[in-house]
Amino acid sequence: MAIEFQDYYEILGLSRDASQQDIKKAYRKLARQHHPDLHSGKDKEKAEEKIKKINEAYAVLGDPDKRSKYDRLGANWQHGDEFDYRDFAQQDPAAQGGFRFYTSGEGAADTGFSDFFSAIFEDLGRGGYSREFFYDAGPQQQPRRGMDVEAELEVTLEEIYRNSEKIVRLATQDFCPACGGSGIAGNTFCSRCAGSGQIPGAKTLKIKVPPDARPGSKIRLKEQGSSTAGGEPGDLYLKIKLAPHPVFSIQGDNLEADLVLSPWQAVLGDKVEVPTLDGSVRLIVPPQVRRGKKLRLAQKGLLKKDGKRGDIIYKVVIDLPSQMGTEEKELYRKLAKLHTKG
Repeated sequence: MAIEFQDYYEILGLSRDASQQDIKKAYRKLARQHHPDLHSGKDKEKAEEKIKKINEAYAVLGDPDKRSKYDRLGANWQHGDEFDYRDFAQQDPAAQGGFRFYTSGEGAADTGFSDFFSAIFEDLGRGGYSREFFYDAGPQQQPRRGMDVEAELEVTLEEIYRNSEKIVRLATQDFCPACGGSGIAGNTFCSRCAGSGQIPGAKTLKIKVPPDARPGSKIRLKEQGSSTAGGEPGDLYLKIKLAPHPVFSIQGDNLEADLVLSPWQAVLGDKVEVPTLDGSVRLIVPPQVRRGKKLRLAQKGLLKKDGKRGDIIYKVVIDLPSQMGTEEKELYRKLAKLHTKG
């Protein structure tokens, strides 16, 4: 029996080598775009027909195992071509172990999907659409683990240094309880999640900022990612973003800061107050220190993986007074003459 072949990749606007993540993104985008509630009149009718095709395409391509079986139909058919499922059954014995073949009038469930779908993939329930989109003669598929989620966590330098506790509030995408995460409720798309299978949520977590956290590093929180129906939640990865600090920058395990000196301090040396994350301390400036010289304060930096601390490095910057009197200028003139004679 010849029926119209459905090119599910074309319906979702994807190539045949699209990743599962690409398929999911395309489905969500199209499901929202063609949600019938966003249209009226004839446009709503068109949207309802479109969403059926989109749901059907995702029902097949959204499951790697079922997608693999569909791909065995081959890439030579085009959308709208006639396809004889009985020829396929004879040519591909592997298909017979995973599919039952029906015409649209021989027991296929009333899913609202195409004759092609009904002929190739039997629905498991006659009264409505099942989460298991296909009949599979093999072992029952185990519930899927939720997706891992990555979010950005902004922390201060002090929070890293002190291993501070932090309250984190996150927006989440959870499986829709109305449709069990399938995107289908009854014989059509789920109105609560617009066919995406997920609904927005929020969670609040209390975490400790690891003392070895660095910009770009990640904190893994087990089973705090996306949830699924019946499966384990994925993990949450918090990518560290460092809030700007008025004094210090991070260089590995060390901290760096400018040390502003007056010309006479640089020439004669001095003891100066310098900032640390534990408060100010006195630092000895040796005589005749040059601009750009780096002075080190040991073990006042960030905690290393071996339990020791890095250092604070102060880079010398020589600054002139904003205002100078006549006497001060005269002293600089004398100093210039001494260097000229030398």
